[in-house]
Parts: sequence; structure tokens; C-alpha cells
Amino acid sequence: MIQKTFALNAVSVLEKDPNVLGLAVGGSWISGELDQFSDLDLVLITQEKVSDNKGLMFQYAGRLGQLLSGFTGEHVGEPRVLICLYDNPLLHVDIKFLTLPEFEQRVENPEILLDKTGQLQEIFKNTNYNFPYPDFQWIEDRFWIWVHYALLKIGRGEYFEAYDFMAFLRMTVFGPLLHIKNNNLPRGVRKVETELAPGDFENLLSTLSQYDKESLLVALENAVNLYIELRIQLFSKKVNLHFETQKRVLDYLSEIKKN
Repeated sequence: MIQKTFALNAVSVLEKDPNVLGLAVGGSWISGELDQFSDLDLVLITQEKVSDNKGLMFQYAGRLGQLLSGFTGEHVGEPRVLICLYDNPLLHVDIKFLTLPEFEQRVENPEILLDKTGQLQEIFKNTNYNFPYPDFQWIEDRFWIWVHYALLKIGRGEYFEAYDFMAFLRMTVFGPLLHIKNNNLPRGVRKVETELAPGDFENLLSTLSQYDKESLLVALENAVNLYIELRIQLFSKKVNLHFETQKRVLDYLSEIKKN
């Protein structure tokens, strides 16, 4: 596969660099799901910090192949990642630039491709990775205000705003919670088509709407019902549920439906 060819070439280029301590690869590579549509998630570990110098990040990326363009990942909260598109072959490659101490904080154990001094393996032995899970209380504290916000947009006729906001709820709430229910990592709506039980996927589909008031309201009601169901199934008794806010927001939903 082109991803493996690119990664092996990266090893041959980077092993000659005295600042490079190692190279690892994660994502679909380690989950066994690599296919022709997969990107490549590289982790480059250096002795001296690289991620505070965007020009240097691009220099490293440019040495690995025919770099077409790239940008840093502030939009996903990770400025240490350079998101690249290469040509010949056309390939999406994410390169995360870390120092050795930064490599200790990780969401998975990537496969090590290059480990000059054995320090990456030593980190694996002495530390654990931690994939971030959603805070159920954080979701509950916000959910009903989010529903009210969507109702305001629908009531005003800002259907595009409401339509996009439903996608935010799927990414932030329903995708992660449904993944947890199905014993998957809570990776937003990634691979919900194949990793959710059929009934759960149908429930997620019911939160999609057409561009009109009635369809948006139906999708929002379906979203509310799905949330309440997931809350019962997943939340512990320690989560403080905002029943009064829920009631007032659902009353307002009924008002919007009548208008």
C-alpha cells in the first residue's frame, strides 16, 4: 500500500537526522483497518522541539516526499500536527512533532518504526496511553441549552444554522455516546456506518433532517428521545440531571411546533 511505502521511505530519510529520536505510526495502521482511503498518522519524536517552529515543521515534511501543501492543526486543538497532502502518489499524511516527554502523553500506543536509542519502547513500558472519553456531566450541563438554541434558530427561520447545529450534536454527543454503548472508542461519528448496531445506526439517522421547519423539528425531537435513552443506559447516578431545564425546553419545543 502507498501508506506503507511512504512510511518506510520516511524511516530511511529520518534515521540519518541527529535530532530525530524515533518515528511511530498510529490510526488505522495499528487498528488493522488500513485501506486505499486511509490517511497516514505519523509521530515524529525529536530531541530538540520542532513544533514551535512552523518553518522547521515544513522543512521536515518536505524531506519525506513531494509535498503539495500543508497546515497546522489548531482547528482540532493540536498545533503540533502538520496536516499534509503529498503527490506521486496523492496521499494525506498527518505528522505530529513531539519531544520525548511529550510522547508519554498519548491516546494510543502507535507502532514504532524507528527507535534509535530504545527510549520509545522504554516509555511504553513505564507509561500508559489514555484515550479521552466524554464527561457525561459536561454533556448534561449543556444539552438542554443546546436544544433551546436549535429551537431559537428554527423558530426564526435560520434553518441552515439549525441544520449545521444538529451535525455538531451528532459529533459531540450522539456519535461518542453510541460508540461507547457499542464498546467502541468514542471517536465522534467516525465509522458509525460499520461500528454501530443496526438499531443504533437507525436512531442516529433519525436525527438527520431536510431543509424545512417540520423536518428539523422531527429530527430534533428524535435527538432528544435518543439522548434520554442513552442517558438512562450510560449515565451513572452521580450525574446531576437537569429535569427542570429539560421540562421547560421541551415545553418551548411544543410552542415552536404550534407556530
